[in-house]
Amino acid sequence: MTRTTHAAPALLDHIVIAGPDLNEVIAWFAERTGVTAAPGGAHPTGTANALVALTVDGERVPHYIELIGPNPEVEHEAPVTTFGIDGLDAPRIVTYAVHPENIEATVAESRERGYDPGDVWDLSRRRPDGVLLEWRLTRGSGNFGVPFLIDWGTTPQPGLSDIPTLELVSFERVVTDDAELSQVHEALGLGEDALVPLVSGDADAYRLTVRNAQGDEVVL
Repeated sequence: MTRTTHAAPALLDHIVIAGPDLNEVIAWFAERTGVTAAPGGAHPTGTANALVALTVDGERVPHYIELIGPNPEVEHEAPVTTFGIDGLDAPRIVTYAVHPENIEATVAESRERGYDPGDVWDLSRRRPDGVLLEWRLTRGSGNFGVPFLIDWGTTPQPGLSDIPTLELVSFERVVTDDAELSQVHEALGLGEDALVPLVSGDADAYRLTVRNAQGDEVVL
């Protein structure tokens, strides 16, 4: 089941850590890593986020961590369901995004091979400085063990912006049985090293290892 682990999937865009309270997610992350995420912005879905860029071998790359939760600045008339936030009671790595070369072609070809990543949606948010970011993504099948697809178009990728950084040591998906997820990976057709490596374990979960400026390695 286990294959060679690389520091990052070749097409990694960002890793999503969600929780029921955004400020608590930010504090939880800072306590563990020593890094306080930079405010990202608010989404029309009722969420808001904060970001930390990821380096690989000390170099800036288009990868980042998104901390996301209900927008603390607005009243929520109904539970926020994005990334299953309404079912979480603590921060958790819920999924990740990859950026294929052609998002429409990837969706169409994946459907032909038996997996539907979902339709491509247009989304946006404004940064705290007022700059509008626009992107396109798939909302997937509801299986967060599978990455969603994203295309930033002409918008600068947030992982390369002026935000705090952590070194990415490894990112992998721990699975009790890799059969179903391996089939989905093959259907996406993005290449063996494009997605997270699958490793055997006692429970299905993501495992992210980062290194801070002090040289401390932290497993999330």
